[in-house]
Amino acid sequence: MTLNSIGLDTEKTKALANDLNQLLANFQIYYQNLRGIHWNIKGKRFFDLHAKFEELYTDANVKVDEIAERILTLGETPLHTFEDYSKNGKVPVGKNISQDEKAVQLIVDSLSELLKIERALLEKAGDANDEGTSSMMSDFITEQEKTVWMMKAWLSETV
Repeated sequence: MTLNSIGLDTEKTKALANDLNQLLANFQIYYQNLRGIHWNIKGKRFFDLHAKFEELYTDANVKVDEIAERILTLGETPLHTFEDYSKNGKVPVGKNISQDEKAVQLIVDSLSELLKIERALLEKAGDANDEGTSSMMSDFITEQEKTVWMMKAWLSETV
């Protein structure tokens, strides 16, 4: 077994970095969805949702950077082109969404996809003894589960 400069198995970290790149691509799509619904939201809930969507895209932007930096820490190169993001994306793409319920549902659907990727990464990171990636995934999962719960609670009030 060959160890990298942070003491982790190089084969396992290469696989983890590949999976983190999948997460990065999907987070970039999620981020762009949030920007789109922030810009395009209309209706009586505009002020509340416009501010909430800004909060979410600001957080997503930070997470994108953290994911890319983790990939670099593992010794690999983060994806950085729209072509790569589109090719590796599983998160639904929201286009021209201005209606509040559709916008919030897009967030729920997007986070559900991200959570699947993160849970798989958490398991692989544990197998690789990669505490840095494990910790990041645990934090992301905890926060995103709460956001899904809140968004679903909001949807149940509006239906």
